Amino acid sequence: MDFIEANGAGLRCELSGSGERTLVLVHEMGGSLESWDDVAPRFATSRKVLRYDTRGAGLSQKVRGELTLDTMADDIAALLDHFGIKGQVALAGVAVGGAIALQFAARYPARTSAVAVGSPATGIAAERRAPALERLARIEAAGMGVAVEDSMLNGYAPELRGDLKRFERFRSRWLGNDPSSYATIWRMLAAAEMQDELAGITCPVLVIGGSLDRVRPPALAEAVAKTIPGARYVEIRTGHYMSVQTPDLLSDTIDEFLTSAGA
Repeated sequence: MDFIEANGAGLRCELSGSGERTLVLVHEMGGSLESWDDVAPRFATSRKVLRYDTRGAGLSQKVRGELTLDTMADDIAALLDHFGIKGQVALAGVAVGGAIALQFAARYPARTSAVAVGSPATGIAAERRAPALERLARIEAAGMGVAVEDSMLNGYAPELRGDLKRFERFRSRWLGNDPSSYATIWRMLAAAEMQDELAGITCPVLVIGGSLDRVRPPALAEAVAKTIPGARYVEIRTGHYMSVQTPDLLSDTIDEFLTSAGA
């Protein structure tokens, strides 16, 4: 693990593995680089793997005020520059991490070989924005505990809690989020309008839907895939926090796609 200052923010990150190619892993909202603990080692045998706490999450610098997906994408570019990683990289992201990965692909096409995203959170439907912002106000006022039960029920389906220790560890880590930073990232999502960016992506893209994801059901993931020229869509038996819940299944899905895409 390392802490560096990149793009004007202090970020916690880890570069592991070896090889000529690099895979960047971007975690979900409320997550941290630990969300990839059971995924990163599988790829580190054949390529470099860069994972990090996005700004506002984990142990990276907390955020207040306005935040944009452009800033989040620029953070990845700054991390790549810091580690001297040149050329194209592949990216994989879950939920908001998926949106960040797609934004990077749109903003830095020359640096992107392929993108795989699970339940990408590319925006919030107009009818859901008011309730979402009301929920955020409660979180900011009372802390993450007021939302944990709903978040776990919808995002971490009971059907996926066979490994109870894994679930309890994730739940406890989720509770440790900074409420104001969490709300800032949510507001970034509420303000996001990615249609033009998605339509302009030129690299191979895989969109993964989770059949047990009740936060962003498969239909929403498939709709994102249809917006991206040439994107593939696949549905697997997982939930919203898929890198934690079904790391082997997700790893296999990403690996098969990257291999087929030559990335």
